[in-house]
Amino acid sequence: MTLKNKLKLDDPIELAREEEWLSKRRAIELWQGDELRRMTAGTFDKLAHIHRGLFEDVYEFAGKLRNENISKGHFRFASALYLREAVLSVEQMPQRTFEEIIAKYVEMNVAHPFREGNGRSMRLWLDDMLRQELGRVMDWSRVDKNAYLQAMERSPINDAEIKQVLAAALTERIDDREIFMKGLDASYFYENYFAYRSEDLIGRRQ
Repeated sequence: MTLKNKLKLDDPIELAREEEWLSKRRAIELWQGDELRRMTAGTFDKLAHIHRGLFEDVYEFAGKLRNENISKGHFRFASALYLREAVLSVEQMPQRTFEEIIAKYVEMNVAHPFREGNGRSMRLWLDDMLRQELGRVMDWSRVDKNAYLQAMERSPINDAEIKQVLAAALTERIDDREIFMKGLDASYFYENYFAYRSEDLIGRRQ
């Protein structure tokens, strides 16, 4: 079933291509600007700002808490009824160390605050926390898709595995354009979006 969208598309393949094109360009704009760096890392407001920035061209719900209950496989994410309380509780979690930041990331994933686009927006949110708190970011191009997805699936029970997977790909190259571009493509690839390379979108119009 195709999500209702501003583009009025009802073909899921066409929608996926348009969503990838538009949201990747928006992600690059966010990275190139300085607005995000003026906001407090680790807050839900910042995550909502990232989500809105990525998806406002495609979905009316961009940046807004979902009001539907959603699940993936056999796992049900936080109930929409208690979602606001859940994300505010996650917001209050500490983020002084790598272990604390990943634990916070895992819990926000359990909340899954948006109708669509949680993973892509939360990975940018995670990078922002790591940059501001530790002077590090993820080199997502070094994180194997299957290892990451399997570790994330198990993370609500035990987050040791995802911490190990992600720790191996930390880098101090926090402002490196290549790291960001390759990482953005990897992040989208985890969600099966791979029609466009981020580098090819710079300066291009559809």
